[in-house]
Amino acid sequence: MDLRERISRHFRDSIETKQNAADELVEPIFRAGEEMVRCLLNNGKILSCGNGGSAGDAQHFSAELLNRFEKERPGLPAIALTTDTSTLTAIANDYDFKEIFSKQVTALGQAGDVLLAISTSGNSGNVIEAVKAGHGREMSIVALTGNDGGMMAGLYSDRDIEIRVPSNRTARIQEVHLVVIHCLCDLIDTQLFGGEDV
Repeated sequence: MDLRERISRHFRDSIETKQNAADELVEPIFRAGEEMVRCLLNNGKILSCGNGGSAGDAQHFSAELLNRFEKERPGLPAIALTTDTSTLTAIANDYDFKEIFSKQVTALGQAGDVLLAISTSGNSGNVIEAVKAGHGREMSIVALTGNDGGMMAGLYSDRDIEIRVPSNRTARIQEVHLVVIHCLCDLIDTQLFGGEDV
């Protein structure tokens, strides 16, 4: 086994997946950015959730909004539902792990807010419940998924936007999710605060 070749193949596979995604995902990313801008202009907020690497992505997104992305600007209202260990463990212990995000969405979400729901498989039970709770609060959903979209694919309303990465490999899906998150941050910043093309 040539380990150097194995490393090179990871780069080639990542590049190929990103190229395929670029062909398919420009329109849903654009629509998601528009929906997030609409939310923020109407004094709404963006909640985000996911598990494992997707939890990291949820936190990454909220940090870019609350602090800054690539330009100086005021902080924007975003909350990662993955960060409060007391809340997460209380809900998981007293109720069920599937409810760790949905109970927070029900408590914090308002009509017009956006839920960024991240699941590489589209089958994460707690993210599915969060989507349902978001609909119950009249929120719109931006879903980052992969493969065939999983069970989440059958849950969306007309105002929801799914950004589905054309891959069945978790690592490749997560790599594209990060690019998508940066695209969304750039779209939000550009539309709200202007700026030069990059």
